[in-house]
Amino acid sequence: MEDVSDHTYLVDGLAIKLTPASPWLGHQVRWDMSGHLKESVDLTRATCNVIMKFGPVKMLDKTYTLPDLLKRLGARLSGDHSPPPGPWRQTWNLRLPETVPVAEHRILLRARTGSGKNLLALDIALNFSHRFRPPITSGRAGSRIPDTADCR
Repeated sequence: MEDVSDHTYLVDGLAIKLTPASPWLGHQVRWDMSGHLKESVDLTRATCNVIMKFGPVKMLDKTYTLPDLLKRLGARLSGDHSPPPGPWRQTWNLRLPETVPVAEHRILLRARTGSGKNLLALDIALNFSHRFRPPITSGRAGSRIPDTADCR
């Protein structure tokens, strides 16, 4: 995971830790994030553009509000929804969808404030290959293709 924000972004010194470091599809991952906010941000109005690719193929290009994106991943905003300038920490327990194709993915996440200012920018590499997937014991099939309404 790489913070690709520059001086125009409102979050400085962004650090993110995933637990487990190599998450599995359909399972929970803890997302711990910390950094320094340059100004107060209303997180309920923040938007996140998510581009998901494997190789040259774009599987998803969609913009969500931060609360809606978290809801899709089984989490919600907690704590101060309008944190003041200064040190900022956030933790979410996310559930990764099983509908993601088994492959090595690159996720580009660009977040903006409700007023259009750059909030943060991440490039996330995740390996969802078969060797990083737990054995299926419920008799369900493997990963499914995402709903075509989510793809562009």
